[in-house]
Amino acid sequence: MAFVIIALLIIVPDAYFPEGNIFPLFKHLLLLLACIATALLFFKTYDSLWRYAHSREYLMLISGGVVGYAVFVAIDFFVLNSGIPLLFTVSISSLSLLGMLALRFSYRLYRRNFRQKKKGRHIPVVIIGAGDSGVKLLEELEQKHAGKYKVSCFIDDNREKIGKKIHNVQVKGPIEKINQLITPDQAKEVMIAIPSLSEERKDEIRKLCSEITSKIRVLPDILTALKGEEEEEHKKRIEDINIEGLLGREPVVLINNEVERLIKNKVVLITGGGGSIGSELCRQIAKHSPACLVIMDVYENNAYDIQQELLHLYGDGLNLKVEIGSIRDEGRINSLFSMYKPNIVFHTAAHKHVPLMELCPEEAMKNNIFGTYFLVKAADEYKVDKFVLISTDKAVNPTSVMGASKRFCEMIILSMREISATDFVAVRFGNVLGSNGSVIPLFMKQIMQGGPVTITDKRIVRYFMTISEAVQLVLQAGAMPGRSEIYVLDMGEPVKIINLAENLIRLLGYRPYIDIPIIETGLRPGEKLYEELFTHSKELIATANHKIYIEHREDISQEEIQEKLRLLEDALKANDRQHLKMVLKQVVPGYKAPEEVNPKTDGGN
Repeated sequence: MAFVIIALLIIVPDAYFPEGNIFPLFKHLLLLLACIATALLFFKTYDSLWRYAHSREYLMLISGGVVGYAVFVAIDFFVLNSGIPLLFTVSISSLSLLGMLALRFSYRLYRRNFRQKKKGRHIPVVIIGAGDSGVKLLEELEQKHAGKYKVSCFIDDNREKIGKKIHNVQVKGPIEKINQLITPDQAKEVMIAIPSLSEERKDEIRKLCSEITSKIRVLPDILTALKGEEEEEHKKRIEDINIEGLLGREPVVLINNEVERLIKNKVVLITGGGGSIGSELCRQIAKHSPACLVIMDVYENNAYDIQQELLHLYGDGLNLKVEIGSIRDEGRINSLFSMYKPNIVFHTAAHKHVPLMELCPEEAMKNNIFGTYFLVKAADEYKVDKFVLISTDKAVNPTSVMGASKRFCEMIILSMREISATDFVAVRFGNVLGSNGSVIPLFMKQIMQGGPVTITDKRIVRYFMTISEAVQLVLQAGAMPGRSEIYVLDMGEPVKIINLAENLIRLLGYRPYIDIPIIETGLRPGEKLYEELFTHSKELIATANHKIYIEHREDISQEEIQEKLRLLEDALKANDRQHLKMVLKQVVPGYKAPEEVNPKTDGGN
């Protein structure tokens, strides 16, 4: 501002000061400068970071200048009575404000254009959604990430916005025509800025963008991200689409106020506590103040990892015990039950790999069936309050050794209905996204290695859920009243594995079949094309939670279970895998070979 005033004094017309003596005016000009500077301080314009300035900051600057000039006029004309022409002081004040605005605009242009050139080529971005969230995202990218991103255009369905510009960025549309509106060079990344979108609609947009974009991102909470967080925190708010989006449905949230009552001040034993489901159970249960949390696992590395995690979080506030041992060791199980006398048992330990259990059926028998039987016996003998078995959709009309072994485990639970004071329940759900040995980590590894992604058959469909959903279901089932029940989660529509593979490839920044090939390898031993959650011939019973059902099953007597176990034990002693599979078919109703239930390919799908 001082620079502008000096310039004006140098070029001031002689008509105002015929003698050329302008120095007496300095005190009046200094007064003007002081009034404007004081007003700007009062309006806190010097507190703003002008690299992030918006219309509010510029309005405050102008307001401060006008107020400062008004104060100067009041003092100079009514107190000092200097007689300086009004037009002259208005000109000085106006040019001062224009100069300040020009300097700030120039600085912003410098940061936006020149500095980003020094940093290298920017990434062209297309924002889907020209609403409030989309505009805030544009401003965030221009202010904080201008050196990395440049927004090519908006895509929106609102006809009133299409063809207009927002901050000089054109709005195009509708979304359904995105392939015709932009080229791959304009959209290295697509950012979805419509918070109200359903998972189904996000999935549709991913498919629409598959030919033009390499990465799709979402802005889950732009309003929170703009509330004064540090720059690194802002970056984290622009998150990759969560793997949970591959579900093709909204995540299930089970609210249960009874979990606290179930867990608090109880001794809780978790078998397989180091696994994917078991470790998440440990985390959730630790929040509810158990009297003692006992983690049992045969694999010491996993057990050690979750132990160290919980100790870091809770320290001495959690009574945590870790026991290494196998559920196949009946003596070890009895020793642990005698030592800790658990109130609640969550049984997650199992062999679950379908093809490997086809090759080694005796291991599935020893671990899944007899291990579960030993635990059930111990729970009954030591008067456990609640025993929760983790089952699988592969136990429904099983076609694999693994599925048949888990179905037998459910039968063991059902056999305890009338003879035990313990509440035995089974919890059945489908595949768990991201769990150890699941298809997602395999696909991700294949994609990061450049492909190909391998699927056994493009017709395969599976039910999927997240680890969080699985654990919520397990805890909910544990808190529900009931004995010898099989609880099943309504998991929505099943997902085609081929679609899951394609979406994951896009999620990781590649184009299916172009950048990453997908090939079929043929069904593996014991694999079924279509998994089921319910036995269709049986009645489903609703529970208090609309997402959980009880599958009604006929009771099975303890005598029948004992006879079936004897047959399996004899088959194990014979050391003949084919004979063992035949006996397993004999003792598990509905167990059939995969070729008996998988439809033949028509060669066209």
